[in-house]
Amino acid sequence: MATFLYKLGRFAFRRRHVVALLWVALLTLAGVGAATAPPAGSTSFSIPGTEAQKAFDLLDQRFPGAAANGATARVVFKAPDGEKISDAAHKKTVEKTVSTLADGSEVTSVADPFTSGTVSKDGTIAYASVRYDVSGMELKDASRTALETAAEHARASGLTVELGGDALQAPAEAGGATEIIGISLAAVVLVITFGSLLAAGLPLLTAVIGVGIGVASITALAHALDLGSTTSTLALMIGLAVGIDYALFIVSRYRAELAEGRGREEAAGRAVGTAGSAVVFAGLTVVIALAGLSVVNIPMLTKMGIAAAGTVVVAVLIALTLVPALLGYAGRRITPTGHKSKLLGGGRARSASQAEKPNMGTRWATFVLRRPVAVLVLGVLGLGAMALPATSLELGMPDDGSQSTSTTQRRAYDLLSEGFGPGFNGPLVVVVDAKGADSPQAAFTEVGDRIKGLKDVVTVTPAQPNKAGDTATITVIPGSKPSSITTQDLVHTIRAEGADITAETDAKVLVTGTTAVNIDMSQKLNDAMVPYLILVVGLAFLLLAVVFRSILVPLKAALGFLLSVLAALGAVVAVFQWGWLAGLLGVDQTGPVMSMMPIFMIGVVFGLAMDYEVFLVTRMREAFVHGEEPRQAVVTGFRHGARVVTAAAIIMMAVFAGFIGASEAMIKMIGFGLAIAVFFDAFIVRMTIVPAVLALLGKSAWWLPTWLDRVLPNVDVEGEGLKNLDANGDGERGAEKELARA
Repeated sequence: MATFLYKLGRFAFRRRHVVALLWVALLTLAGVGAATAPPAGSTSFSIPGTEAQKAFDLLDQRFPGAAANGATARVVFKAPDGEKISDAAHKKTVEKTVSTLADGSEVTSVADPFTSGTVSKDGTIAYASVRYDVSGMELKDASRTALETAAEHARASGLTVELGGDALQAPAEAGGATEIIGISLAAVVLVITFGSLLAAGLPLLTAVIGVGIGVASITALAHALDLGSTTSTLALMIGLAVGIDYALFIVSRYRAELAEGRGREEAAGRAVGTAGSAVVFAGLTVVIALAGLSVVNIPMLTKMGIAAAGTVVVAVLIALTLVPALLGYAGRRITPTGHKSKLLGGGRARSASQAEKPNMGTRWATFVLRRPVAVLVLGVLGLGAMALPATSLELGMPDDGSQSTSTTQRRAYDLLSEGFGPGFNGPLVVVVDAKGADSPQAAFTEVGDRIKGLKDVVTVTPAQPNKAGDTATITVIPGSKPSSITTQDLVHTIRAEGADITAETDAKVLVTGTTAVNIDMSQKLNDAMVPYLILVVGLAFLLLAVVFRSILVPLKAALGFLLSVLAALGAVVAVFQWGWLAGLLGVDQTGPVMSMMPIFMIGVVFGLAMDYEVFLVTRMREAFVHGEEPRQAVVTGFRHGARVVTAAAIIMMAVFAGFIGASEAMIKMIGFGLAIAVFFDAFIVRMTIVPAVLALLGKSAWWLPTWLDRVLPNVDVEGEGLKNLDANGDGERGAEKELARA
């Protein structure tokens, strides 16, 4: 591995014009593809295998043209104090609004409140239901504009009018200005790390190119592969962070090789051969974690993971080829480690006394090695305390009730709760398939009567059969809000009653609707958690065993990851569920944590955690293989790697934190969760707990059974094979010919 990457790095450095033109051509090709591709098609959400999804599929079959997955909107009207919505003037306004909305090109139906009975008991609040023939993500901007314009005209007459429903669901937007702030902070960290604007700008440039290729490719393929807006957002978030970090490690190692007196081409080759090996395996762990999200079998999550994994692959390839090519263009303007640039003053090499002075990484490692037990206990207890809020984790999907009170969706939600009860915002749709029953109508009646007798049921509408008369829908209004445990129990109870009815009448009973979908999704994610952990952690364990030639080091890495992800989940619960620091972070409404957040964090954080493990511990392994004692190898690893790993972690935190400013609640939560997880994993687990554990384990940390040593391939991430190149005199000759043969 090291030898091949060494030759690849030298080839890219020497043939930099060819390499640079190739990447520019790929970026141009992706950009043209994105600009000329047709708009993305349907981005409807589905959860295969769940009862709620089976019910939706059945409705599409038995109620053709009804658009079971079509967008809906609720136009909520409230009369001024002391007046009724049925007063002549107000009634005329409502009817005019309904008539206007019915003319929409994508509208299939509009229910008039006065004919459909959707007026509150006190007569002050009413709502009109609008159904569309496409999903909320497919809805044209013109349809949303028409909806908002109709509401404005109704408000002008003196009514309070608010809008709710998924028809207002627009494509998610990323962090905007705060995202730019995150990148700017990353640039500042790079300048401080390298002491040079040119060296700092190189990782940013290559990361932007990689993300540009990845996101443009996703946009180009969005229509063909049914990719949603959040797909490219995750690819942008992950690709930008790892792209900067991977380039940072290559450039840092290049400067270190220059400081040892090597020529620039040779230094580029060795940087790619050593740090590049760590980049390859770190990237592989991220790809495994992201691609592994497909085991959950939720199409949206699978697409997000695969797209982000593809962007990570691009980031790795750019770090191995474009970075050394750009180093060739930079020439002498990138100085060896130990030289101060004009930016920081001077330009002369440091004195011998300065060079021998232990850096911060050395001092920190020495401190940890003096008190390994105390440091280990303190680190574990600290993360354990931070993880405590995770024991109160409540899962759900964000709805209009979780939005800010400044939004019309939230105000509509509150008006409906006021006029019709909290459960009105989460109606359950019971689908009765009586195709195999002797008397379908009797089955419909039996289901309705059974549900009316259940606890926490406020309203049960009469069955609405299809034209064939073999299938019907029944709407059930719970007495509790959609995200409550009581409503969740009601769904399970109805399904249990449905199983009894099926046994008695041969009619199948299915429960669906947004609330039931959220419940099924949470259950599906919980069921997939253990298989996903086994798959991802198992594959990564094998990969790290190959890299480090050890059993205990990968085991320690996996256990450290569990600590950091649990602590990060605890922080997410504290902020987004309990409301700690919610105002500071712009969280307008607390509530259940997004259902997919735990498994999503496990996937992404595991990949990122292994990044730091590989980058930091590879240096320790390299020192140990080259003859140093275990404890001294830890110090050496920190002396060479701590500064760069610290910079990489701060950069990742800055990039992820930029997404906290997103308007989309899901992206805001993901940005915060990943930023805090990187902090816990990089600074507490990898840079505190890891050296303490290695100090206690000593040589046994690097133990590998003899039989396993013979079975595992030797990938040589330490660059041992590069010594043979020096010995044979091949360090400067035949790189291109050897690369072609490889």
